[in-house]
Amino acid sequence: MRTSFENDYHDRGARRSVAGAAATALLGGALLAGGMLTGPAQAAEPVHEPLRDAAERQGITLGFALTPGHLNDPGYRAIAEREFNLVVAENAMKWDATEPSQGSYSWGQADQVADFAAAQDADLYGHTLVWHSQLPGWAEGITDPTRLRDAMYDHIDAVAGRYAGDVDSWDVVNEMWEQDGSRRQSVFQRVLGDGYIADALTRARQAAPDADLCLNDYSTDGINAKSTAMYDLVADLLADGVPIDCVGFQSHLIVGQVPSTYQQNLQRFADLGVDVRITELDVRMNVPASTTDLAQQARDYRAVVEACLAVDRCTGVTVWGIDDGHSWVPDVFGGQGAALPWDAQYRAKPAYTAIAEALGAQVEGEPDPDPSDPGDPGDPGDAACSVSWSNAGWNTGYTGTVTLTNTGDSSWSAWTLTADLPAGQTLTNGWSADWSQSGSTITATHAAWNGAVPAGGSVQIGYNATHSGDSGVPTQYTVNGADCS
Repeated sequence: MRTSFENDYHDRGARRSVAGAAATALLGGALLAGGMLTGPAQAAEPVHEPLRDAAERQGITLGFALTPGHLNDPGYRAIAEREFNLVVAENAMKWDATEPSQGSYSWGQADQVADFAAAQDADLYGHTLVWHSQLPGWAEGITDPTRLRDAMYDHIDAVAGRYAGDVDSWDVVNEMWEQDGSRRQSVFQRVLGDGYIADALTRARQAAPDADLCLNDYSTDGINAKSTAMYDLVADLLADGVPIDCVGFQSHLIVGQVPSTYQQNLQRFADLGVDVRITELDVRMNVPASTTDLAQQARDYRAVVEACLAVDRCTGVTVWGIDDGHSWVPDVFGGQGAALPWDAQYRAKPAYTAIAEALGAQVEGEPDPDPSDPGDPGDPGDAACSVSWSNAGWNTGYTGTVTLTNTGDSSWSAWTLTADLPAGQTLTNGWSADWSQSGSTITATHAAWNGAVPAGGSVQIGYNATHSGDSGVPTQYTVNGADCS
């Protein structure tokens, strides 16, 4: 079932100061096969400052959707603590999670999300009070208007009231439109009619007077029938004095398909006098992901962040998760995934670098400004390094996973790996580097996004190859001409 999510909006002038938290942990777990080198395959240590610090300087928040149980994974937790200054509950604050039986509330998961946000000095975005999906059966089955309105009011009072003063913004109503711009025929629409949205907003203002109140939907990212229906509704609500402060644009995108009117659409809503926010950003593609699609995905993430920064009332960007291993996409869109800025092993993808660069994030350990100077300790020719190389074979082919670690005292501004493959092995394709083969020598040169590696940091790359019986790994290799251990 497709799950929908939103994230918060907040006035730029009221941004709270945040500090960078824990550094991203190095993660173990090399894939091993007989005869391979052993040792941990490590996630690349972040090259940029925490993204939350860069977002703070831009006057926006960078958020993520949290499922509390994932915090038990140290890799997930390290990224969550380091990179984000806004937290939204992926599912824990929805109706079925908080009020599974009428009048009986369950707060454990929601409280964990709120507690995590508070511990990180991050904004808390509430998602969602009224939504047709993930609605418990007892509420879905109400057909009497008075009973349903009372149930809606009681739910808003309880949930928004519990987190009043903690939640900075609420998605009050979520996904109220069909693709053609007509009203979604949810139980609220069928039983209560068009007025239920204004009623929910008004009640939410009473329950949480200090929170910004938002409407949120998907496929409203560009100018189209659905976004225009939302635009007209917001204009009418404002004209009628109904409390509405913000509009969320989920932005569950397909690689290469950022609408050409994306920024223009955000701007027209801002011109109405409401804040706007990208609330559930991910960019899906066919899997396994190709280097071409990953590069395009990076451009898409950059375009979205830059569009937000170009609109004065855009309060920030929220990604719908952290890593591909915990994304909702593969469960809903068969054969698609790889939608988030980190892969399933918590390695930063080109999309992460694109976000960092769009935010103007500072590089930790600036690269050598003149790598051609042999006397400069930052010269990439002075590499001190170690390599972990593992192959996972099948029949006449295998996948190689290579982790390069900078064991020196200064950053690399660029790197090139060379190694001699065992006889009978032939490179077929690779990723996260520019790969080539001449005779038995295989060469991998950094991609545009991963050339800078700080002292102590690592970068992981991979390739596919065929073999004629020996799928073993090289035993000698160099990085920037220096022998590696």
